Amino acid sequence: MSENSEAAPPRRARPDAPDEAGRMSLADHLIELRKRLLISFVAVFIMTIVGFMLWKPILDFMIDPYCRLPQAREVIKGDCNLFAFDILGELGVRLKVAMIGGIILAGPIWLYQLWAFIAPGLHRKERRWAFWFIAVSFLLFVGGTAFAYYTLDKGLEFLLGIGGDRVANLVEINKYFGFVTLMLLAFGVSFEFPLILVVLNIAGVLPTQRMQSSRRIVAFGIALFAAIITPTQDPFTFAAMAGPMYIFFEAAIVFGRIRDAARRRRAENDPLAQLADDEMSQIDDRPSEIDERPSRLEDLDLDEE
Repeated sequence: MSENSEAAPPRRARPDAPDEAGRMSLADHLIELRKRLLISFVAVFIMTIVGFMLWKPILDFMIDPYCRLPQAREVIKGDCNLFAFDILGELGVRLKVAMIGGIILAGPIWLYQLWAFIAPGLHRKERRWAFWFIAVSFLLFVGGTAFAYYTLDKGLEFLLGIGGDRVANLVEINKYFGFVTLMLLAFGVSFEFPLILVVLNIAGVLPTQRMQSSRRIVAFGIALFAAIITPTQDPFTFAAMAGPMYIFFEAAIVFGRIRDAARRRRAENDPLAQLADDEMSQIDDRPSEIDERPSRLEDLDLDEE
């Protein structure tokens, strides 16, 4: 190339193209992932320290479903107490409470780090969908855990009263917290069910007609899932999980119907959508005016090779 030749003007990036971070090498992506994980771990660690200092309100909140039961005051009249059967039991409970509180309090931070890691590699439309996916997923998980918390006393009442009046329960505090944590996680995960169905429907993997024709199979699968994943195995908790999941399934079918109707309306207004796959569309072969063309090379919207 001669020295007098002009340098080629820079090409403009497409408005929906990924950011520069989306074109990083594998090593750069791993470095970025390490950075996001480190920030998340530091946030959880700091909030765990806060939870360790504020463990009493968190403890009262966690044992409140148990204290609402009459069986909670059978051992020590008038008092609601859980029991530790080893020397390190209370320390283990406090650390467990602090860790649960730290993960919850640091939720906005590590969720943002997750979003900041995946967003640069997405197009503008994909970024919008991914943002709503993460936001709705978080809300559904929180809704599931809240639903489990406010129905937890019913399952505990069934389990603690199944032995009759002559059996008194000394509820060990570590086992109680393990039980409550497992219940909250089980309901939080199960409430993600409708979001998975909606995503599969949008992607075309699970059409609405297939969901409608699979009601009996899905109902059996939901019942089997609820029977396996619920730690209490009592009928109330089983119904509390299986019922909302099937309602969510019907709501996903309604969403699919609305989306299919909107697609049909767009197809009716689009003449190209009515063409068969092997039918050629009409092309306007008339030449355009010269002044309608870009006057400079940098005005062209070109994709980089």
